[in-house]
Amino acid sequence: MRSFFKHIFLTGRFFTGIAAILLLFILSYPFSILLVPAKVCLLIFGLISIADAFFLFSPSIKFACMRKAPSVLSLGSDNSIKLGIRNMSTITFEIVIQDELPVQFQERSFQIKTVLQGNEKQNIQYTVKPLTRGEYEFGNILLFIKSKLGLVNRRVEIPAAQTIAVYPSILLMKQLELKTFTRISHHYGIKKLRRIGHSYEFEQIKNYVRGDDYRSINWKATSRRSELMVNQYEEEKSQQIFCVIDKSRSMRMPFDGLTLLDHSINTALVLSNTALKKDDKVGLLTFSNTINRFVKSDKGSRQLKNILEALYKEKEHILESNYELLYQAIRTSVKGRSLLFLFTNFESYQALERVLPYLRRINTSHLLVVIFFENTELSNFALTDAKDTEEIYQQTMAKKNMQEKILIVNELKKYGIQSILSKPEALPLNSINKYLELKARGLI
Repeated sequence: MRSFFKHIFLTGRFFTGIAAILLLFILSYPFSILLVPAKVCLLIFGLISIADAFFLFSPSIKFACMRKAPSVLSLGSDNSIKLGIRNMSTITFEIVIQDELPVQFQERSFQIKTVLQGNEKQNIQYTVKPLTRGEYEFGNILLFIKSKLGLVNRRVEIPAAQTIAVYPSILLMKQLELKTFTRISHHYGIKKLRRIGHSYEFEQIKNYVRGDDYRSINWKATSRRSELMVNQYEEEKSQQIFCVIDKSRSMRMPFDGLTLLDHSINTALVLSNTALKKDDKVGLLTFSNTINRFVKSDKGSRQLKNILEALYKEKEHILESNYELLYQAIRTSVKGRSLLFLFTNFESYQALERVLPYLRRINTSHLLVVIFFENTELSNFALTDAKDTEEIYQQTMAKKNMQEKILIVNELKKYGIQSILSKPEALPLNSINKYLELKARGLI
């Protein structure tokens, strides 16, 4: 008898332990001290609790549970995790599921409550949003089971430990790929651009179809065939596109849980995938006070994997960027005229002045697009109503910062340098639209 109660306590069955203590107390204490009805009620409660415990811990009561997660998680996106749980008995139970999440999520109270009928199988889904790249370790799955009586909880631990790497957002990449390449460029965010210039090469003469540009009608072919014929063109291919990412301390600023570097990395992956789908060659260059990584431009599905692996390993640096070194690296490593997307950040006009000579030199040999960020917190603060003199001063400084950002755009434009001033969350769409625009205008 004593060994049974000891086992109950060691396995953490609190209510069963209390019931056992009450039983011992009732059976050992004189009847004259306590009222008989109370002792009878306590005795019944103890017996029911013990019966519930024996029933719940019966070998016939079995459960199965497994976690189904993606092979990799996407940075800054909502990733779906699925749990499949099955009641292998014929009895209905209430279950609390606790999945041991990685320490990076700092989630200590995560649990899912459900009711499982006899022989029922349920698929439960929840989402996680990782905010840093790296390896995430999921632990075991804990099931806390109780019957309809609810007097005793049984704890079942199911081994399910696994390590999943968090990469730049593949989900975002696929989402924007769908919008860009399924003839839905009129959907939210993707601009529908008219063909401009001579970046399109002649492909063939075909019959006119409603919707074709009437300016491409081939009148000689039309007169010979006695029906409308139009010239069909295809985009110029195999142009070189490079994503150049600044990893200095200016890119450590956080927005929406991600640093500016992480926003840039996600966008670089989206932009690289878009260019590869357009049959262009894509490369990557990252730098800070030194040149950190260089991926030679190429095309094909293998190249996207190379860029993805390179982006996965990047980290911020605490030093200022060396733009003179960047200019030398581009001059020696990037052969032929290329479209360069430079992801960086200028918080003041003085910051631009220091590097502008190098940007102008780069732009003489290549088509340079400088991408920097709008400080959304300052922008939102500048639009609020000031309550005192101190807030008036702070709003004045915030508006000055916003004006300097516009001044930077105008200064770059004066020297023929393309630019994108974007909110961090809108950067992927803005970058794709700029890429499509430059190809349509034949500027590459």
